[in-house]
Amino acid sequence: MRTRIQSTINNQQSTSPPVALTIAGSDSSAGAGIQADLKTFAALDVYGLTAVTCVVAEIPGKVSRLEPIDPEAIREQINVLANHFPIAAIKTGLLCSASIISVVARAIVDLRADGGSRSIPLVVDPVITATGGDPLLKPDAVNIYKSELFPLATLITPNLDEAAQLGAGKITDRDSMERAGKALESKFKTAILLKGGHLPGNKAVDLLFQKEKVIEFSAPFVRDVATHGTGCTYSAAITAALARGSSLESAIEQAKEFVTNCIANRFRWKSKSGANVDALNH
Repeated sequence: MRTRIQSTINNQQSTSPPVALTIAGSDSSAGAGIQADLKTFAALDVYGLTAVTCVVAEIPGKVSRLEPIDPEAIREQINVLANHFPIAAIKTGLLCSASIISVVARAIVDLRADGGSRSIPLVVDPVITATGGDPLLKPDAVNIYKSELFPLATLITPNLDEAAQLGAGKITDRDSMERAGKALESKFKTAILLKGGHLPGNKAVDLLFQKEKVIEFSAPFVRDVATHGTGCTYSAAITAALARGSSLESAIEQAKEFVTNCIANRFRWKSKSGANVDALNH
């Protein structure tokens, strides 16, 4: 299906695709994490690199086991990639511990400095819990997010639950969503994309808070869908557009259309228990 994002890609096409790095966990069901990120990068004609932070045994709605990677191994993954690829944008996903977040933050500082540029965009998707409610981030790690990684971010992309865990309070409607986003932007001194897909209504509304301005992105709400990995796909699509040189607002607009199409064109199968299972179609 041709969309405006594909037209943008065609207009920006060059002999070599831009390169984006995802620093995230591995999802065995391939619907979230680095698998979703790589599928998104590939669909948007961006060459994807990965630094794996943990291995997660999961299916949609259930996490069976999470095994963190040694922090120094994560650091080495980032270092060797930075030394050999022209990384144009970075995103982080599941980081799962305070020590991993600290290592990633230091590696990004070094990557930006060694590359001669402190402006490589960084999209931070603060993954705290799985779609099914399973905790994915240790409580002490949230403070390290705030003190070490958030100050490096170009954009932070919390959903409503994550925003509440970051100190924004409970969000129940558009007004409280706007108050929360403004508070987070003021607190963390960077752009915030607050994702409102869990609010009631006929549209999935996201709000960008940047430089004390509020910009709305909305799409028809697709009902009766039980996917996971939409946040990963959304932030990866934003990262891909930033790697191509899009402005932040344009990158979010393109990514919103992309993830909406992925949801609308999802595929469904029955598990052995007979339950319907949905997955995004990248």
